[in-house]
Formats: sequence, structure tokens, C-alpha cells
Amino acid sequence: MAESVADDWQAPGDLAAPLPITVLGAGLAGSEAAWQLARRGHRVRLVEMRPGRTTPAHTSGLCAELVCSNSLKSEELDTAHGVLKEELALAGSLLLQAARRTRVGAGHALAVDRHRFAALVTATLQGLPGVELVAAAATSLPEPGDGLALVATGPLTAAELAAALAERVGQAHLSFYDALAPIVDGATIDQSLAFWGTRYDKGEPDYLNCPLDQAEYLALWEGLSGAARVQPRPFEEVRFFEGCQPVEQIAMAGAEALRFGPCKPVGLFDPRTGRPAYAVVQLRRENAAGSAFNLVGFQTRLTQPEQRAVLRRIPALREASFLRYGAIHRNTYLDAPRVLRADLSLRTAPHLFVAGQLTGGEGYLEAVATGLAAALALDARLAGRLFAAPPPTTVLGGLLRYLRQGPIRGPFAPSNAHFGLLDEPELVFRGRGSRRQRRLSLAERALTAARSWWQQQPGVVLAGPDEVLASVPAGPASP
Repeated sequence: MAESVADDWQAPGDLAAPLPITVLGAGLAGSEAAWQLARRGHRVRLVEMRPGRTTPAHTSGLCAELVCSNSLKSEELDTAHGVLKEELALAGSLLLQAARRTRVGAGHALAVDRHRFAALVTATLQGLPGVELVAAAATSLPEPGDGLALVATGPLTAAELAAALAERVGQAHLSFYDALAPIVDGATIDQSLAFWGTRYDKGEPDYLNCPLDQAEYLALWEGLSGAARVQPRPFEEVRFFEGCQPVEQIAMAGAEALRFGPCKPVGLFDPRTGRPAYAVVQLRRENAAGSAFNLVGFQTRLTQPEQRAVLRRIPALREASFLRYGAIHRNTYLDAPRVLRADLSLRTAPHLFVAGQLTGGEGYLEAVATGLAAALALDARLAGRLFAAPPPTTVLGGLLRYLRQGPIRGPFAPSNAHFGLLDEPELVFRGRGSRRQRRLSLAERALTAARSWWQQQPGVVLAGPDEVLASVPAGPASP
């Protein structure tokens, strides 16, 4: 049963004309929440500190700026992220539709031109009645008298606000470190030493593959293993998220580790020899023009001189010019099962809700999903209803349950969306048919449950693509 919070806190003043909802942070979660709340008739103050105050990873003041990869992962329904996208589509997600409007080729993955994507989201929110964009740095948390608020400041929350949040929950916040992959100038890639294709010949050949023979691979592995790294400050405890290990950290596991990870050559043939490649480094377009490419899976904390020296050991990148170097930055998140209620509000401050990576939902799409869920919870609170999360047979419901309950064993840690979070996945995984067929059965079950859940929500009509796209400006907006 959903946890009730309506009986121990009410918004101040007349609930028929409540104060604007304050949303701190115009990243993925905050932008999606603002959109969802405004569509339901609420007034929103969307507060973003950029561009006046930036972070080590951001480069603009646009809403929903992507700071790591430009990929929102697979769209195939035999993956949890593919199913989650369809669940978000049912909800009329602004960010999903904006991503599909600004996509660049990435095989079966949904990757975007990151500037066009952020500009499109920003222009949409700027033109949305009921949303006020406020450029200011929030250094403290709203008080109960300020009305309901959503904290969605992301993994790079300003130090003052992070300290206020830690004080409010009564315990130190947790943190881990995330790493960015380098981006190279497309014109400086030697495409005579590379080829287009995808692993397993799956989907469109949207990746530019840089093949390596055994000697070239070992030279790259040795370089990554022994290169100088940016060292953390003495008071910083470095803990990398398991799903985003720096490439040099992977290399330290042994000479073959990269060939079973980011350099996996399965299904790729070296055109220089006509034989299967010994190893590959895949590049993915960062924009529609193909003028910039991301080194897939090569997030790193090497120093910039070492990145130039080591990565130029890849034959196709010997003359590469770096548009962005890999880097590390601190990510902040809460111990969600201990500090959050079922509706994503703080146990110690029920007027404050939390969404995005602060919840421990790790990943772009997960941030969007928790922003959407928090908006629904805020809407329910103002209407005097209990928030009922989607069933755990859906990907969103499974993720929210994990944030509420945590792992069966061990301490809470950030998690991506995956099929293991759903109810009884073993009933599908152990069934008959191929692995893909069983996953598709799980997807069908999830989407059937998601449609049923949405149909039961007060005042909600299932969104179709035309309805949502009609609400989004037709072309790329100016920054």
C-alpha cells in the first residue's frame, strides 16, 4: 500500500489556489517535472543556477543539458531502457519526444544532438504557460511556508545546497564519482583506418569502428594501464559507479578486460584484413553533422596530456584533435530508502520532494522518469490524494520500488533501470523460447500494466505521439 503523507502536512493557504511549486534544478528531472506539472494546471517556478554559476561538467545555461554521453541507450523492447522509453511515451514525456526530434544515428540506441536537444527543451519550457524560469543559485532549501518544492539539482548539486540537504535529512549524503568520455573532431579521424558498423550487425551501421590488431591493442592497453591520472583531493573518497567505470580502471583488471568490455570486437570485421577484428574502439556521432565523435565506453580520469598520448595510439586517431577531454566529477545522492517516503518526499520535511540522480536513480532516462513520478506525486498531494506508484511489473514501478526499499542485501547504491527490478522476472527469464523472446514477453507485460495504470490516473489521457509533438516547437531553437 502506498505510504500516506497527506495526513501529516498540508500546503499553506488555500489549496484551491496554492503557491507556485518551486522546482530547483532545470536538468532532466526538473525539466520533465515542470512540464508535467504545468500540463496539469499548476504554476511552477523552475530555478536554475546556470549560466551565472556553472559546474565542472556543464557548458551552457540551457535546460536539460547532457553532460556525459549523448546516448539515452537502447530503444529495443528487449531492454529495460527500451521499455522505459515507451512507458514515458504513454505519459507524454517532453524529454523523450524532444530526444526523438533531435536524434542522431546510433544504431538501436537513442542518441541526440545534445545542443539541439537542450535548446528545444529550453524553448518549450520558456513558451509554456504557468512555468517561470528563474536564473538564480539556490543556496538553501525552501521552508514549509514557501509551499511545495522539488529538489532536482542533480549529481552536481552546489555545495551549499548539498550541505543544507544533508542537514535536513539528518545524515551525511553519499557520493560517488562519474567519468566523462573524450570527444574528438570528426575531421581529424582517419576514416581510411576505420569503418562503419554495429556489433552483431544489429541495426543501422551508425558506429565508426577503429579496428586494432593484437599489437595495437596491447599498446593501447599498456598505455591506459600505466598512464597518469587526475588525483582526488585528500578529503575525497573515490567510489565509481559500477556501470560507468573509467576505461583505465577496466584495463587494470587484465590484458583481456577491454576486449570483453568497450573494445569488444564481436561481429565486427577489420576491412584491412577481411578477418574478425582483434579489438575495436567505437566512435559515436555527437551531432547530426558528424563533426564531433564520442569514444564509446572510454570515460576516463587520465590527465589531458596522457589522454592525447594514449588515445592517439589508436591508428585512426593518431592525428585526432580533442574537442572535450574526459574528466571526473563528483555525484551526490541520498540514501533513498532511509530518507525518502514512497511519494519521493523527505521523511524529515514532507513539503520537499526529490527527483533525478539525487534519488539514486542512475542515468539520463532514470532522471526523466523520477522527475515524472515526482510531478505525479506533487499533483496528488495538492489534490489531497495518495500517490500510487506504477506497479512493479513496469520498469518505472520497479525502479521506484528499489528507491523505496533498497537492495535485498548490502547498503543502498545507485541503480540503472534493469529487468531485475521488476516483479518476478525469473518467470519470464526461465520460460521457453530464446532470451530475446523471453525479454519481449517481460516488455509486453510491463507495457500492458503501464497502460492500465495510466488509464486509472485521475484526469489523465494516454498520450499519443502527435499530441506531444504538437506541443514541441518544430525546429531547433537558438540557445
